[in-house]
Amino acid sequence: MDHQSKILVVDDEERIRRLLRMYLEREDYEIHEAENGEDALQMAEEVDYDLILLDLMMPGMDGIEVLKALRKTKATPVAILTAKGEEAERVQGFEEGTDDYIVKPFSPREVILRVKALLRRTSSTKYLQTDTQAKNILSFKHVTIDHDAHRVTVDDEEVMLTPKEYELLHYLASSPDKVFSREKLLKDVWEYEFFGDLRTVDTHVKRLREKLNSISEEAGDMITTVWGIGYKFENNQKQQ
Repeated sequence: MDHQSKILVVDDEERIRRLLRMYLEREDYEIHEAENGEDALQMAEEVDYDLILLDLMMPGMDGIEVLKALRKTKATPVAILTAKGEEAERVQGFEEGTDDYIVKPFSPREVILRVKALLRRTSSTKYLQTDTQAKNILSFKHVTIDHDAHRVTVDDEEVMLTPKEYELLHYLASSPDKVFSREKLLKDVWEYEFFGDLRTVDTHVKRLREKLNSISEEAGDMITTVWGIGYKFENNQKQQ
Protein backbone atom coordinates (compact mmCIF):
# COMPACT_ATOMS: atom_id res chain seq x y z
CA MET A 1 0.00 0.00 0.00
CA ASP A 2 1.35 3.43 -0.94
CA HIS A 3 2.18 5.88 1.79
CA GLN A 4 -0.36 8.72 1.90
CA SER A 5 1.62 11.92 2.21
CA LYS A 6 0.72 14.02 5.23
CA ILE A 7 0.78 17.81 4.69
CA LEU A 8 0.40 20.57 7.28
CA VAL A 9 -1.17 23.77 5.90
CA VAL A 10 -0.44 26.85 8.02
CA ASP A 11 -2.20 30.15 7.31
CA ASP A 12 -4.16 32.61 9.45
CA GLU A 13 -6.74 33.03 6.64
CA GLU A 14 -9.36 30.28 6.63
CA ARG A 15 -10.10 30.95 2.96
CA ILE A 16 -6.50 30.13 1.98
CA ARG A 17 -6.44 26.98 4.11
CA ARG A 18 -9.73 25.81 2.62
CA LEU A 19 -8.49 26.46 -0.92
CA LEU A 20 -5.24 24.54 -0.36
CA ARG A 21 -7.07 21.68 1.32
CA MET A 22 -9.39 21.43 -1.70
CA TYR A 23 -6.49 21.36 -4.20
CA LEU A 24 -4.44 18.87 -2.22
CA GLU A 25 -7.16 16.46 -1.15
CA ARG A 26 -7.97 15.97 -4.83
CA GLU A 27 -4.46 14.53 -5.12
CA ASP A 28 -5.20 12.18 -2.20
CA TYR A 29 -2.96 13.90 0.36
CA GLU A 30 -3.87 13.86 4.05
CA ILE A 31 -4.26 17.49 5.14
CA HIS A 32 -3.87 18.97 8.63
CA GLU A 33 -4.38 22.69 9.35
CA ALA A 34 -3.03 25.29 11.75
CA GLU A 35 -4.18 28.91 11.90
CA ASN A 36 -1.18 30.36 13.76
CA GLY A 37 2.54 29.83 14.21
CA GLU A 38 2.40 28.54 17.77
CA ASP A 39 -0.02 25.72 16.91
CA ALA A 40 1.91 24.95 13.73
CA LEU A 41 5.20 24.53 15.56
CA GLN A 42 3.68 22.26 18.19
CA MET A 43 2.00 20.10 15.52
CA ALA A 44 5.17 19.95 13.41
CA GLU A 45 7.24 18.82 16.38
CA GLU A 46 4.72 16.12 17.38
CA VAL A 47 3.97 14.71 13.90
CA ASP A 48 6.39 13.73 11.14
CA TYR A 49 4.82 15.58 8.22
CA ASP A 50 5.95 14.91 4.67
CA LEU A 51 5.61 18.62 3.86
CA ILE A 52 4.60 21.88 5.55
CA LEU A 53 3.04 24.77 3.61
CA LEU A 54 3.81 27.74 5.83
CA ASP A 55 2.39 31.27 5.51
CA LEU A 56 5.08 33.91 5.88
CA MET A 57 3.11 36.79 7.37
CA MET A 58 0.99 35.82 10.38
CA PRO A 59 0.14 37.71 13.56
CA GLY A 60 2.05 36.54 16.62
CA MET A 61 4.67 33.99 15.61
CA ASP A 62 5.33 34.50 11.90
CA GLY A 63 6.50 31.95 9.34
CA ILE A 64 10.20 32.82 9.68
CA GLU A 65 10.07 32.32 13.46
CA VAL A 66 8.30 28.97 13.03
CA LEU A 67 10.86 27.86 10.46
CA LYS A 68 13.79 28.97 12.61
CA ALA A 69 12.47 27.06 15.63
CA LEU A 70 11.59 23.98 13.56
CA ARG A 71 15.03 23.76 11.95
CA LYS A 72 16.62 23.29 15.39
CA THR A 73 15.04 19.84 15.67
CA LYS A 74 13.66 18.76 12.28
CA ALA A 75 14.47 18.76 8.57
CA THR A 76 10.83 18.51 7.43
CA PRO A 77 10.39 19.92 3.89
CA VAL A 78 8.88 23.43 4.06
CA ALA A 79 7.40 25.60 1.30
CA ILE A 80 6.66 29.15 2.33
CA LEU A 81 3.47 30.89 1.19
CA THR A 82 4.31 34.48 0.39
CA ALA A 83 2.73 37.58 -1.12
CA LYS A 84 4.35 38.93 -4.27
CA GLY A 85 6.04 41.97 -2.72
CA GLU A 86 7.77 40.20 0.17
CA GLU A 87 11.10 39.57 -1.56
CA ALA A 88 13.32 40.40 1.44
CA GLU A 89 11.32 38.02 3.61
CA ARG A 90 11.59 35.29 0.97
CA VAL A 91 15.36 35.61 0.95
CA GLN A 92 15.38 35.41 4.74
CA GLY A 93 13.24 32.30 4.46
CA PHE A 94 15.85 30.61 2.27
CA GLU A 95 18.55 31.58 4.75
CA GLU A 96 16.59 29.90 7.53
CA GLY A 97 16.16 26.70 5.53
CA THR A 98 12.96 26.75 3.50
CA ASP A 99 12.94 24.40 0.51
CA ASP A 100 10.66 26.39 -1.78
CA TYR A 101 8.13 29.20 -1.88
CA ILE A 102 4.70 29.60 -3.44
CA VAL A 103 3.68 33.14 -4.37
CA LYS A 104 0.14 34.37 -3.65
CA PRO A 105 -2.16 34.56 -5.51
CA PHE A 106 -1.34 31.02 -6.62
CA SER A 107 -2.90 28.74 -9.22
CA PRO A 108 -3.97 25.18 -8.38
CA ARG A 109 -1.59 23.87 -11.05
CA GLU A 110 1.43 25.63 -9.55
CA VAL A 111 0.64 24.47 -6.01
CA ILE A 112 0.29 20.85 -7.14
CA LEU A 113 3.43 21.03 -9.30
CA ARG A 114 5.55 22.38 -6.48
CA VAL A 115 4.13 20.04 -3.86
CA LYS A 116 4.66 17.00 -6.09
CA ALA A 117 8.20 18.09 -6.95
CA LEU A 118 9.09 18.47 -3.26
CA LEU A 119 7.49 15.18 -2.24
CA ARG A 120 9.07 13.34 -5.16
CA ARG A 121 12.52 14.57 -4.19
CA THR A 122 12.10 13.68 -0.54
CA SER A 123 10.15 10.42 -0.71
CA SER A 124 12.00 7.71 1.20
CA THR A 125 10.40 5.03 -0.98
CA LYS A 126 12.12 6.52 -4.01
CA TYR A 127 15.50 5.54 -2.59
CA LEU A 128 14.40 2.16 -1.24
CA GLN A 129 13.08 1.01 -4.61
CA THR A 130 16.46 1.07 -6.35
CA ASP A 131 18.05 -2.24 -7.31
CA THR A 132 21.63 -1.06 -7.20
CA GLN A 133 23.64 -1.05 -4.00
CA ALA A 134 27.26 0.03 -3.90
CA LYS A 135 26.90 2.87 -6.40
CA ASN A 136 24.25 4.49 -4.21
CA ILE A 137 26.91 5.31 -1.63
CA LEU A 138 29.30 8.17 -2.36
CA SER A 139 32.29 7.92 -0.05
CA PHE A 140 34.91 10.63 0.33
CA LYS A 141 37.60 11.23 2.94
CA HIS A 142 35.35 13.25 5.27
CA VAL A 143 31.88 12.87 3.74
CA THR A 144 29.73 9.79 3.05
CA ILE A 145 26.37 10.03 1.28
CA ASP A 146 24.11 6.97 1.48
CA HIS A 147 21.50 7.73 -1.18
CA ASP A 148 19.27 4.75 -0.36
CA ALA A 149 19.01 5.80 3.28
CA HIS A 150 19.02 9.54 2.38
CA ARG A 151 21.75 9.90 5.00
CA VAL A 152 24.89 12.06 5.15
CA THR A 153 27.71 11.50 7.62
CA VAL A 154 30.77 13.66 8.20
CA ASP A 155 33.62 11.81 9.92
CA ASP A 156 31.06 9.16 11.00
CA GLU A 157 28.72 11.77 12.55
CA GLU A 158 25.30 12.16 10.94
CA VAL A 159 24.40 15.61 9.59
CA MET A 160 20.77 16.80 9.61
CA LEU A 161 20.08 18.36 6.22
CA THR A 162 16.87 19.73 4.76
CA PRO A 163 15.70 17.91 1.60
CA LYS A 164 17.02 20.61 -0.71
CA GLU A 165 20.37 20.78 1.10
CA TYR A 166 20.66 17.03 0.72
CA GLU A 167 19.73 17.09 -2.98
CA LEU A 168 22.19 19.90 -3.66
CA LEU A 169 25.03 18.06 -1.90
CA HIS A 170 24.24 14.76 -3.63
CA TYR A 171 24.01 16.45 -7.03
CA LEU A 172 27.38 18.18 -6.65
CA ALA A 173 29.11 15.13 -5.12
CA SER A 174 27.82 12.86 -7.91
CA SER A 175 30.11 14.75 -10.32
CA PRO A 176 33.20 15.60 -8.25
CA ASP A 177 35.33 18.48 -9.52
CA LYS A 178 32.74 19.44 -12.14
CA VAL A 179 31.75 23.11 -12.00
CA PHE A 180 28.01 23.87 -12.13
CA SER A 181 26.52 27.29 -12.80
CA ARG A 182 23.82 28.61 -10.47
CA GLU A 183 21.34 28.43 -13.36
CA LYS A 184 22.16 24.75 -13.95
CA LEU A 185 21.77 23.96 -10.25
CA LEU A 186 18.39 25.73 -10.10
CA LYS A 187 17.13 23.86 -13.12
CA ASP A 188 18.32 20.40 -12.05
CA VAL A 189 18.01 20.46 -8.24
CA TRP A 190 14.77 22.46 -8.09
CA GLU A 191 13.46 20.80 -11.27
CA TYR A 192 11.90 23.90 -12.79
CA GLU A 193 12.76 27.48 -13.57
CA PHE A 194 12.85 29.22 -10.22
CA PHE A 195 11.94 32.79 -11.17
CA GLY A 196 15.62 33.36 -11.87
CA ASP A 197 16.34 33.86 -8.17
CA LEU A 198 19.98 32.74 -8.09
CA ARG A 199 20.32 33.70 -4.42
CA THR A 200 18.41 30.53 -3.66
CA VAL A 201 21.52 28.54 -4.60
CA ASP A 202 23.84 30.83 -2.64
CA THR A 203 21.83 30.61 0.58
CA HIS A 204 21.55 26.82 0.36
CA VAL A 205 25.29 26.47 -0.29
CA LYS A 206 26.00 28.74 2.68
CA ARG A 207 23.82 26.68 5.03
CA LEU A 208 25.21 23.41 3.70
CA ARG A 209 28.78 24.56 4.27
CA GLU A 210 27.94 25.73 7.80
CA LYS A 211 26.47 22.33 8.69
CA LEU A 212 29.44 20.41 7.28
CA ASN A 213 31.87 22.87 8.87
CA SER A 214 30.30 22.38 12.30
CA ILE A 215 31.74 18.85 12.27
CA SER A 216 34.73 19.15 9.96
CA GLU A 217 36.22 22.25 8.30
CA GLU A 218 37.75 19.98 5.66
CA ALA A 219 34.27 18.70 4.76
CA GLY A 220 32.88 22.23 4.49
CA ASP A 221 35.79 23.25 2.26
CA MET A 222 34.90 20.52 -0.23
CA ILE A 223 32.10 22.73 -1.57
CA THR A 224 34.08 25.29 -3.50
CA THR A 225 33.01 28.58 -5.06
CA VAL A 226 34.23 29.08 -8.62
CA TRP A 227 34.03 32.85 -8.92
CA GLY A 228 31.94 34.14 -11.80
CA ILE A 229 30.61 30.67 -12.61
CA GLY A 230 29.12 28.71 -9.72
CA TYR A 231 30.07 25.83 -7.42
CA LYS A 232 31.75 22.43 -7.39
CA PHE A 233 32.32 19.58 -4.95
CA GLU A 234 36.09 19.21 -4.70
CA ASN A 235 37.23 15.60 -4.66
CA ASN A 236 40.11 15.72 -2.21
CA GLN A 237 41.27 12.18 -1.50
CA LYS A 238 38.19 10.16 -2.42
CA GLN A 239 38.07 6.86 -0.54
CA GLN A 240 37.89 3.52 -2.31
